[in-house]
Amino acid sequence: MTLNRSVLTPNRIVWDSEVEEIVLCTNSGQIDILLNHAPIATTVDIGILRIRLNDQWLPMVLMGGFARIGNNEIIALVNDAEKGSDINPQEAQQTLEIAEANVKKAEGRRQKIEANLALRLARTRVEASNMIS
Repeated sequence: MTLNRSVLTPNRIVWDSEVEEIVLCTNSGQIDILLNHAPIATTVDIGILRIRLNDQWLPMVLMGGFARIGNNEIIALVNDAEKGSDINPQEAQQTLEIAEANVKKAEGRRQKIEANLALRLARTRVEASNMIS
């Protein structure tokens, strides 16, 4: 028996199939979800969703949102998502370097917050692309 997993963004369905297990990055830490997990609703943080399918782990970058788990179904409504296999490692590394520079030169509260969010996302994308390589 497997879990049904859906990852939805405002514009598209990123993933909709059965999985064996997932590890979800929430605002309060990572949770491992297996069959018959207790029903919960949680916020999703910027981070890597790890999907176990056919004894192989597949990473997916999630850009924050919400998830509902219950009745062996997981639905994540996220701002955006990107499969690790779709990330170009060189482009992700370049984006990380730009994000690090932007954090250093950010001025004002809003710029600093936006620069730090971009840096978190860039680091997460590099980490996900390294899981594939």
